[in-house]
Amino acid sequence: MSERLSVFKTYKLYVGGKFPRSESGRVYEVTGSKDQDWLANAPLSSRKDARDAVVAARKAFGGWSGATAYNRGQVLYRVAEMLEGRRSQFTREVADAEGLSKAKAAALVDLTVDRWVWYAGWTDKIAQVLGGANPVAGPFFNLSTPEPTGVVAVLAPQESSLLGLVSVLAPVVATGNTAVVVASERSPLPALSLGEVLATSDVPGGVVNVLSGRTAEIAPTLASHMDVNAVDLTGAGAGTALATELEVAAADNLKRVLRPRTGEDFAATPGTERLTAFLETKTVWHTTGSLGASGSSY
Repeated sequence: MSERLSVFKTYKLYVGGKFPRSESGRVYEVTGSKDQDWLANAPLSSRKDARDAVVAARKAFGGWSGATAYNRGQVLYRVAEMLEGRRSQFTREVADAEGLSKAKAAALVDLTVDRWVWYAGWTDKIAQVLGGANPVAGPFFNLSTPEPTGVVAVLAPQESSLLGLVSVLAPVVATGNTAVVVASERSPLPALSLGEVLATSDVPGGVVNVLSGRTAEIAPTLASHMDVNAVDLTGAGAGTALATELEVAAADNLKRVLRPRTGEDFAATPGTERLTAFLETKTVWHTTGSLGASGSSY
């Protein structure tokens, strides 16, 4: 009996709930962090892929932002369930990507699953923390509530291929935004596999879109795109020329910008900073004493 040949996995982008190859047809080699062995060919996304991902994210925004916070929490919890069921796959991919032992990689995958659960629990609580009734000098009700910013471009951390990715992505979608993610350039495989998890959970297509390739090639298109409302520059690196270039490009339509920080520890318990980074506060005034009176908001 002849020896069986292994079936190598073909990694693809995740855009609009589907798995396209890059429209350019390009790929690049991904190698292990420790031994530099070939792992796979990843799609090398083009600027056209980035624009397509923005279109998909914008199309999905209305439905996702309009869903109840409780429903978004249920959806995110389902993602955690699916991640739990594929722990062995992600352990192997994280170990290869980051040059870790199997035990250390498994611990990071466990932290990743827990991080999804943590953000799932925040979806219907963040409004209680950020919103509320405001005291005003007049016969009015004055109520503030947080609302999602819109389409957020997320540059995933370069070194933390899964835990770091989830730490920057989950708070974006938990608060009702949609996302275009640029995966770690050197270690994109866990991010591309996360796209498969999202596709088999309850996350609507287009809510999260995952691109792989050269960060310096894809990111400027997203930072300057007039239909992107905010950018998380974590993966650009603190103090780099690329980060400065992207901040300048983002200023054209007054995007919200989350700047990269040096030495960020993604294993630490997260606070609410990332949950609040891409929220707007809507304040509504309404007169007291008359149900028929009109109110105003700003």
